[in-house]
Amino acid sequence: MTLYDWPRASAFGRVIPKNKIYDHAGANTALKDLFVREVDQITWSHKLAPETINLPATKSVAEIQVFRITQREKALSTDVLRAIDRAIPFPLLFELVHSGRVKLAAAYKRPSEADSTKWVLGDYFESAFLSEDGHRSALPVALTMGALYEQLLTPLVEAQNTRLIPGAPTGFAEAPQSSFMAAPDMQPLSLEARIAVAEAIKATTREVERIKARLGRERQFNKRVAINAELRAAREELKRLSGDRDGEAE
Repeated sequence: MTLYDWPRASAFGRVIPKNKIYDHAGANTALKDLFVREVDQITWSHKLAPETINLPATKSVAEIQVFRITQREKALSTDVLRAIDRAIPFPLLFELVHSGRVKLAAAYKRPSEADSTKWVLGDYFESAFLSEDGHRSALPVALTMGALYEQLLTPLVEAQNTRLIPGAPTGFAEAPQSSFMAAPDMQPLSLEARIAVAEAIKATTREVERIKARLGRERQFNKRVAINAELRAAREELKRLSGDRDGEAE
């Protein structure tokens, strides 16, 4: 996973008061308390748009906004990110900063097919924390804003998969161009399909852990045999999903 050297022309640098987020997101008292406890400062740091990075807009991605959040605590609730996403009518990418380290986070965000004035927001994906003084890479090569958005989200999706799947190739997240190929002569899967696989991997990983916990508590031999069969089936499903992700036939 890498941090990006956002183009100088895209710099925005506007500090956003928390009450602006409250107003636009319809924040209740509990959410406001969460912001006060976990968030030090919110900065609208960069605006990736046709006029700032010279890429044409697409129907679903006119601009991409980069928000930098300085955290009071190491952990940041996704409710905070979701509130900001609800307040800003563009796809967002977050830089989360704490104690000299920074990580990226984002959820796939797209206009609703039923109502183009509303947005559909998926689950959040994030990288590990990296040194804030570490190397930053240039933006990935893309021909449109939509393609750039996909290139920015793909490593985050893959970073989660790599953490969840035992033995997953550690360098896979660094090569989104070759990811998700169903066969050598086929096109890569769409971002929606990639995320669907990632969500299935996450759910199956949780199921494996639940079954392992049940196995650890069970003392009767015949029941342990049945639970072991469930565990093998869940692990096979996780292996199959990993193959879907890597584009390899099992």
